[in-house]
Amino acid sequence: MLTKNVLIMVLVVVAISGCTSNSKPPTDAFKLSPTSIEDKQMQTRQFTTVQRIDLLVASASVLQDLGYSLDESNSVLGVLSASKVIDAKDSGQIAGAILLAIFTGSSPPVDDKQKIRVCLVINSDLSDDKSSLARITIQRLIWNDRGRLSRVQSVKDPELYDAFFTKLSKAVFLEANSI
Repeated sequence: MLTKNVLIMVLVVVAISGCTSNSKPPTDAFKLSPTSIEDKQMQTRQFTTVQRIDLLVASASVLQDLGYSLDESNSVLGVLSASKVIDAKDSGQIAGAILLAIFTGSSPPVDDKQKIRVCLVINSDLSDDKSSLARITIQRLIWNDRGRLSRVQSVKDPELYDAFFTKLSKAVFLEANSI
């Protein structure tokens, strides 16, 4: 009888503690990462003799050429967001899941789809009134084969950013020369 009462009390305590929520944001919610300056440098380029609106139009063209759909745009603020959904399947991950299923009888979820989300902000360069700064951030959202969002990642591949800015430079040149 005593054991049954103790068990009931433990279950009540566990149930009550599961219902509480932590309404405060984490203390590190606004703490910059140690690589934030390097990240910003990788994500930002200066464009000279280009109007902000022309840079925004050229950026939208590049993103559309890369297969992105424009989600939102505000030319006054110089903000643009775009996204595209692509396959996230990884043959190594699938092979591992199959092996695990063979040995354990249960299969873990594997990556299925991903949404690549891009946010671009165009600002005037405060040190040079004839220049604009373009900063792009790329985020990756991955869903597993059970339809659940499994990961959200910031993309920090310098080659990816360099490739985008190379294409943007060419697009700006074409826009400026009406080609």
